[in-house]
Amino acid sequence: MRGVFLDALTMKLEELDISALQNSLDHWDFHDTTSDTQTAEHIADAEVVITNKVVLSRAVLAQAKNLKLICVCATGTNNVDLEAAKELDIPVRNVQGYAGASVPQHTLALMLALASRWHLYHQDVMAGQWSQSEIFCLLDHPVVELSGKTLGIIGYGELGQRVARLGEALDMRILIAESSGQTEQKNRVPLAQLQSESDVLSLHCPLTEQTEKLIDRTFIAAMKPGALLINTARGGLVDEEALADALRSGKLGGAALDVLSEEPPPASHPLLDNDIPNLILTPHNAWISRESRQRLLNGVVNNIESWRREFDNAPLKP
Repeated sequence: MRGVFLDALTMKLEELDISALQNSLDHWDFHDTTSDTQTAEHIADAEVVITNKVVLSRAVLAQAKNLKLICVCATGTNNVDLEAAKELDIPVRNVQGYAGASVPQHTLALMLALASRWHLYHQDVMAGQWSQSEIFCLLDHPVVELSGKTLGIIGYGELGQRVARLGEALDMRILIAESSGQTEQKNRVPLAQLQSESDVLSLHCPLTEQTEKLIDRTFIAAMKPGALLINTARGGLVDEEALADALRSGKLGGAALDVLSEEPPPASHPLLDNDIPNLILTPHNAWISRESRQRLLNGVVNNIESWRREFDNAPLKP
């Protein structure tokens, strides 16, 4: 059996143990990247395809006559035409839970940076301002204590729950938003209460039709003045132009995002303007710890091995 990894560069495989992956099939082809025009060619002879972000459209899948399994090297499967894959009887398997430590750690780092402004003070020190100070310290950027503040969380899966525990360790009050369409949710609060009471709002929900641009101008207007926004989930959850305006106006005290609606972002992206204050952007790397990437790769291998057992034991089709 032949397998192909379409965008291996997204995993930096040289840092990982890939022996189990290599042993999972008879032959592997690894491509650092795959453009839209290369996809059909790269998967033409493969029975198993691994993709992180390369799009597998209906047209591409229809040409892949040997394809028997799609492994998404991520949690989200929006880059695969799932309806087409189902019609073609090609199973699609993803990996969940691999970033359960890495993403909450990154979320906490962003929250602490917004609260302590340590990154700004580091820049000041390296620019020589501490050396030139008339007193023993610098006090140019306001610092707030998170202890006693309210942390609002939208999306209470594994990641949201871990972030809540980290907030509790900082003596923060935790509010969890009610899930849309569900009733009698114990220890949850309406979204309106979360908006008005949260000093820090952290997003951990999936991107759906209901949550796309959830954080829009109306939502931001209802937030607590000076609140901090953190998004390590999906860029499409936020109306980015509205966020830029809210930071410029001072309505929000700061924002830290690990994801944007377009990745990599174009130079003209509204959040890349130099005049936006109190904004931290990281390049979708909350998940990239070596440990997290190894768990992800192991999950892909497990998916391949379980599929092979099913495939080998399946009755022959007439």
